[in-house]
Amino acid sequence: MTDTNTTIERWFYALNETDAARRAEHIEAAWAQDGRWVDPPFEGQGHAEINGMLDGVHQQYAGARFRRTSALDVHHDAVRYGWELVNPDGDIVVAGIDICQLAADGRLQRVSGFFGELPAEQAA
Repeated sequence: MTDTNTTIERWFYALNETDAARRAEHIEAAWAQDGRWVDPPFEGQGHAEINGMLDGVHQQYAGARFRRTSALDVHHDAVRYGWELVNPDGDIVVAGIDICQLAADGRLQRVSGFFGELPAEQAA
């Protein structure tokens, strides 16, 4: 069993690792083999696809780093937290929240990312 804090910490190591081989080690530690990552611009399932998606992120946002902006909010097999992607000059590229489902062994089964603030409620 993996502790939730360790799982999310390893995920952020993977998010910020530019070397694909080292990143693969963090992904393996943080993710179930058939885990699925879904963000507004992309989705992938399994370690290789998740690693490939991160290659694309690092190409598009060279030098940018992910950082958590909140504590972990955990209940049952669910986790949520805030995050930002920050350029080397300190500007925030994008921010949002992730909602995660944990596998039985404590690794990530699914991460659903949402960008920006929650939308305001529409008047009825």
